[in-house]
Amino acid sequence: MDADSRTRVAIEEHWRASERGDIEAEHAIYASDAILDYPQSGERFRGRVTISAQRGGHPADRHFTVQRITGHGNLWVSECLITYDGVPSYSVSIMEFTDQLVVHETQYFAEPFGAPAWRAALAEPMPGRTIAGA
Repeated sequence: MDADSRTRVAIEEHWRASERGDIEAEHAIYASDAILDYPQSGERFRGRVTISAQRGGHPADRHFTVQRITGHGNLWVSECLITYDGVPSYSVSIMEFTDQLVVHETQYFAEPFGAPAWRAALAEPMPGRTIAGA
């Protein structure tokens, strides 16, 4: 198996472990000195232990649906739908790898929004989705 295939498998296992609440397996992908950034809140978490602790202490009922994983070499992006207590949030996770481990991850989160009527004639639904009105 080539390096990109191994990385993809590791990312897929990371998200499966996240969904099942397996904190140890979820964080096996991170280097011990990894950094996790949340630009929207300005937070930085330094080190696998700290990253695991902040996620493991999350009070919400969380579920993860991976929509797409793309990447090559040391840079990979996951697009996910994460629900917190049943409320959906779209997430983009940008993972930078060194030696098959994440050394830096940046995650962006966005709430769903309705599409404005003025562009309805231009849009088509994404596969498996319906267009929500504003």
